[in-house]
Amino acid sequence: MTDHLELKAYGKINLGLDVVRKREDGYHEVRMIMQTVSLYDKIVVDKSGRQGIRTETSLPYVPDGEGNLAYRAAKLLLDEFQITEGVEIRIKKCIPVAAGMAGGSTDAAAVLVGINRMFDLGLTRRELMARGLKLGADVPYCILRGTALSEGIGEVLTELPAAPRCHVVLAKPQVSVSTKAVYGKLKVAELKKEEHPDIDGMVKAIQKRDLDGVTARLGNVLETITIPEHPEIGTIKKILLDHGAGGALMSGSGPTVFGIFKSREAAEEACGYLKEAENGRLTRQVYLTSFFNRKSAR
Repeated sequence: MTDHLELKAYGKINLGLDVVRKREDGYHEVRMIMQTVSLYDKIVVDKSGRQGIRTETSLPYVPDGEGNLAYRAAKLLLDEFQITEGVEIRIKKCIPVAAGMAGGSTDAAAVLVGINRMFDLGLTRRELMARGLKLGADVPYCILRGTALSEGIGEVLTELPAAPRCHVVLAKPQVSVSTKAVYGKLKVAELKKEEHPDIDGMVKAIQKRDLDGVTARLGNVLETITIPEHPEIGTIKKILLDHGAGGALMSGSGPTVFGIFKSREAAEEACGYLKEAENGRLTRQVYLTSFFNRKSAR
């Protein structure tokens, strides 16, 4: 056991996002290719010497306490194992907030891993993933990390080989998007065949380590809802493609857009252009990152 842990909570993007159907319980069944990127939130967990959980975040608009998914993750394990000793959790946010990159879910995943390690609970990764599902559909994947096929409501995960190495530009525009509202407006039965991404083809391309095959199959059915409402997303995609991206796509329900580059020089040039586009008014945050391999240490 240890009294102090420093953890990295990595963000994710969706290389492919297809919605298969809407279930009677209101949830949507999906088929997605999830990919961790090297951009991460920094999380510090300390035993506090007193009962209770205290959370502190670096951004004033990210909630502390029970409104924070990381708090609920710690409480889930402390309650289950009847641990009376309290913890303090400090989160430095680097992943864009409300950006389609699972920022809250990955913080919760890191805290589950940290509490398990700190109190020597002995839970396996799969056991942690099962508990993470109680917090949100993305949390199990954020524990797994790497490249994975996600099905069901996002909880059925199949590990895939590491995706081919590349450079990734992330750009969040100056808009906010409600995931619930986007899914609520999606009419699965009205989608055209060509609007559904080729998820099986992308799996094969990843298995062959064929980056061109991956970028050729990038697709997200939620773009059909989000881009008409926020054309800035389409503008960013075009800029990325015009500056050498092999492919560009909105992640999740948006609004973050990513571009995949073979050349670091081209990726850096695209970053610079996006930061200056429309006198800096087009994007709120721009990052140059890469795919993250699950075998790297947390």
